[in-house]
Amino acid sequence: MDANRDADRWGALADGTRRAIVACLADGPQAVGQLAAGLPVSRSAVSQHLKILKDAGLVEDVAAGTRRIYRLNPVALAALRDQLDTYWQRALAGYADTADAPTKEG
Repeated sequence: MDANRDADRWGALADGTRRAIVACLADGPQAVGQLAAGLPVSRSAVSQHLKILKDAGLVEDVAAGTRRIYRLNPVALAALRDQLDTYWQRALAGYADTADAPTKEG
């Protein structure tokens, strides 16, 4: 596991506009213009956010004529989901340990 790469991915998702772009791309691949049409930011801003998402490895792009079509990188998203699952399991185990611990009252 590359901790720096994971931090870059989580950091990229810290911005609400980038999370909105990821949500749009969850519906399928789209060009910058398509994404910008559904968001309250300019096409230029969408391009900048896509660059950050691409640098973090969360999205990929392919050329389609004069346009670039962006899609989510399922491997990167699966890695983030695995991390969340690990955190969730640890949190549940900690809760169970606390619930099962003897109390000082009694």
